[in-house]
Amino acid sequence: MIDFLTLTEFDKDLKQLLKKYRSLNSDLEVIKAILKFAPYPHPPFSFQIDNLKRTTCVIKVKKIACDNLKGRGVNSGLRLVYAYFEKERKIVFVELYHKNDKENEDRQRIIDNFE
Repeated sequence: MIDFLTLTEFDKDLKQLLKKYRSLNSDLEVIKAILKFAPYPHPPFSFQIDNLKRTTCVIKVKKIACDNLKGRGVNSGLRLVYAYFEKERKIVFVELYHKNDKENEDRQRIIDNFE
């Protein structure tokens, strides 16, 4: 079993996005089900974030299906960043955002929490 945790900042991201994308809670449950079996990145849908001094694996998922964005499938524009701790068998959700709202992940958030 893999435990799923969230950063406080992630919870704020989710709360803000839920106002616009009401299906996000159920969409995240689907993502959790997938990550239980395949927590590592699988290009082109996800990749490990490089150029960080860290002790854990930080992954960005670019293709997330969102039920509120009908007809777009995994091209919804949503991005999820998470940290995977293999030995502890846990995943920490770091950031959730739409690509139209910001260009890249918040690297400072990653550094502050995992370095």
